Amino acid sequence: QVRLVESGGGLVQTGDSLRLSCAPSGRAFNIYAMGWFRQAPGKEREFTAAIALLYGRTMYADSVKDRFTISRDVAKTTVYLQMNSLKPDDTAKYYCAVKTSAPRDYSLPGESSEYDYWGQGTQVTVSS
Repeated sequence: QVRLVESGGGLVQTGDSLRLSCAPSGRAFNIYAMGWFRQAPGKEREFTAAIALLYGRTMYADSVKDRFTISRDVAKTTVYLQMNSLKPDDTAKYYCAVKTSAPRDYSLPGESSEYDYWGQGTQVTVSS
């Protein structure tokens, strides 16, 4: 059984920072990329950031570019999402996801349907 364990969410104020972490547990499996998505109440899940685990290439949603940084620790198979200058609009449940195999063009996955495994999510609430 594959599980993704997220941590680091919480309640913060506008302008504060948080760092989310995600690591897989359970049986070993191949990972091409890991990503973060978020879902606010009443809204669809949206792409936030992704990173290729081995090569470190990254991709961001425009709404978080220049404020959020995705990084990884290859040895620990852990991905992080450093979130700075948080705004109330960033309030959402944040989900970690894994894509196990690379596409032919080695592009990074930006759609939720491209990912194979998902975590349970961690809540981030930003008060004004």
